[in-house]
Amino acid sequence: MLLQSKTSASVGLVFLLGYLSIFTVQESEKAIKFKLGEIIRTDFEPGLHFQVPLINNIKKFNNKILTLDSKPERFLTSEKKNVIVDSYVKWQVGDVKRYYTAVSGDMFQANLRLEQIIKDVMRGEFSKRTIKDLIAEDRLEMRTLLIKNATRLADELGIKIVDIRIKRIDLPKEVSTSVFRRMDAERDRVAREFRSEGAEAAERIRADADKQHSVLLSEAYRDAEKIRGEGDAKAAEIYASGYDKDPEFFALYRSLSSYKKTFKDKDDVIILNPNSEYFRYFGKQ
Repeated sequence: MLLQSKTSASVGLVFLLGYLSIFTVQESEKAIKFKLGEIIRTDFEPGLHFQVPLINNIKKFNNKILTLDSKPERFLTSEKKNVIVDSYVKWQVGDVKRYYTAVSGDMFQANLRLEQIIKDVMRGEFSKRTIKDLIAEDRLEMRTLLIKNATRLADELGIKIVDIRIKRIDLPKEVSTSVFRRMDAERDRVAREFRSEGAEAAERIRADADKQHSVLLSEAYRDAEKIRGEGDAKAAEIYASGYDKDPEFFALYRSLSSYKKTFKDKDDVIILNPNSEYFRYFGKQ
């Protein structure tokens, strides 16, 4: 009976030691193996691993992407104006050994240290820019610079920066009024310049149109007078030729033309002596 009890105890001890010798690492975890308090390994792949009970111990850390959503913070621009920046950071454990050494693997401490790094980096970038630059600048360019500068400092904590996003940039109320007033004045100045340039261009176009109008009328009048002169000359030539060929017929034609022009309206009246030369062809048979 005593032997059987010892055997059962031995089997139980073996199973216990076997159970304590095995540990698993999930895909969302990173692990550190210690030997009597000294770090001896950190490169564990997800799966089943072994340790020596009482000599080794294992610490596991969350390897998921975490979010640090800080409160809006004030930063000074190059104009010494305050802006209120609302942002967040995506991060995860990078070098787990350095992470454990720097912040003891404490997520709360990691967030505090990382938050200070992000503030310092943002302070440096915002101090190089004016408010106008911040409004007009591409946020993607700012994001790239922030990640680049923050990564160098976060690496010392074993933290990997995944992303930094600026949600919004606001102006304090006292600054907003001043900025909006200045922007309004600037827009008014630009509008006045545009109106002045437009009025100048309109006057120039109007003067050019008037000039072209005068030139066209002058050229048209010149051409008309030339054509009229040529027509009168041609008509005189025809009249002269006709007169030379038959003076009597020419005189009759001229008289008929005169009658037509004089009595073109049925109400036209002319009072002359019937024996007047003007009516010499009325009495002829």
